[in-house]
Amino acid sequence: MTEPCDLTALEARRLIGRKALSPVELLDSCLSRVAAVNPAVNAMVAMDEAAARKAAQAAEAAVMRGDDLPPLHGLPVGIKDLEDTAGLRTTYGSPIFQDQVPAQDCGMVASIRAAGGIVIGKTNTPEFGAGANTRNAVYGATGNPFDPARSAAGSSGGSAVALATGMAPLCSGSDMGGSLRNPAAFCGIVGFRPSAGLVPSEKRLHGWSNLGVLGPMARTVPDTALLLSAMASDDARDPLAYSLHARPVRGEAALFHPLRRLDLASLRLAVSEDFGEAPVERVVRDAFRSVAAAAAPLFRDSAEAHPDCGGADDAFQVLRAAAFLGTHLEKVRTRPQDVGPNVQGNVEEGLRYSLEDYARAATAQTRLYRRFQDFFVRHDVLITPAITVSPRPWRELYPTEIDGQPTRSYVHWLALAYYVTLAGHPAVCLPVGRDARGMPFGLQIVGPRGGDAFVLAVAAALEEAFAGDPALARPVPDLAALRAAPPISSMDGFLGFG
Repeated sequence: MTEPCDLTALEARRLIGRKALSPVELLDSCLSRVAAVNPAVNAMVAMDEAAARKAAQAAEAAVMRGDDLPPLHGLPVGIKDLEDTAGLRTTYGSPIFQDQVPAQDCGMVASIRAAGGIVIGKTNTPEFGAGANTRNAVYGATGNPFDPARSAAGSSGGSAVALATGMAPLCSGSDMGGSLRNPAAFCGIVGFRPSAGLVPSEKRLHGWSNLGVLGPMARTVPDTALLLSAMASDDARDPLAYSLHARPVRGEAALFHPLRRLDLASLRLAVSEDFGEAPVERVVRDAFRSVAAAAAPLFRDSAEAHPDCGGADDAFQVLRAAAFLGTHLEKVRTRPQDVGPNVQGNVEEGLRYSLEDYARAATAQTRLYRRFQDFFVRHDVLITPAITVSPRPWRELYPTEIDGQPTRSYVHWLALAYYVTLAGHPAVCLPVGRDARGMPFGLQIVGPRGGDAFVLAVAAALEEAFAGDPALARPVPDLAALRAAPPISSMDGFLGFG
């Protein structure tokens, strides 16, 4: 029998609207799942059960009164611990903020609550989101739901694991070098990186930079679109949100939910296993080739092609380091003992670059953007693997080699994601079966500039087409094994920066 916490968000919302499922019953089911499996994986960290129950009771009363119900009414939502939640501990994974309890929600969380979402708790993240391995010195490591000794990736690893295990039907994430796409791939769920400004963020200090964005995560594409419809808005505090006024097609919630149906047979597909530049593990290449072979016949035509990404590795390193320099330099200088190696390394790298380096990186990013525009004149959709390696032990801070070849930097293994980040195009990670090691495999689907609703519709069509094939459908972790597993906190190296 399906537990309420295992329902899709859309099905749970339909049942709530028909008075067939109580928001209190749904919350209880999610909390029971947290209690049962969270010790094995450490996905959900700060919790305020009393506040969540109060919100669920209010949601139930609104249903019984016959009130008009907003789109997320009664649905529990996990919030990544980089985003402020009023009255609920928010640490950013940093000892500096380990006791912080914000007085108000950030804009995104306020939008989710206004749409009827119930904040069930905070999901784990690496310190300040630095790194694609979810571990920190406040809450410790998050384990992969398919093998808790392996990485859940990051930095939205806690959200991905919470979704995969049924702790919540919806979760928030954020993405720079793939921070929601990477854990979605490792954990077998959906993660969407929207166009910059579509989900406003008032917290970015480099307000005109398109690198970091907020985005939705869920178990299915339609659920992801549902959450996006609540998150997408305008906010004058975010300089990039101005584009919503000029191009309302990007920002109207109705365009994201429900998603329009697309005929894939009318679209031109481009396929690339490495963008011609990225180091990609053989097991990932093999899995991708199988998925691409299954996808290609669904489209009008298919070609092996990708934009020229020459110079993108250097550009991302410099621009990322500049972002960390602007945000974290003072912490590294005044409290170095409380700052982990990822943040320190990025700040130190930023100090080595010159203004000439930054100008060169910004120019390279613009060149890459224009190459992407030329590419999408000839192709409608691009698919690639979502991440370069199969999940590795979380004790490894980051891969120093891939198939025996050394990676060039701490972020090089994220290249498949950050090429798309630099270009500013929307991208979704779709779970499509497992690789040869039995771990989840994620497909990155990239759309044209501003094509947020379009790329989600492509992903939904592929998800539907693959749903009946056990080799390509979304994998599901063994919950019984997680319930019986020892707590991840008992593993060596659990608590710390790495």
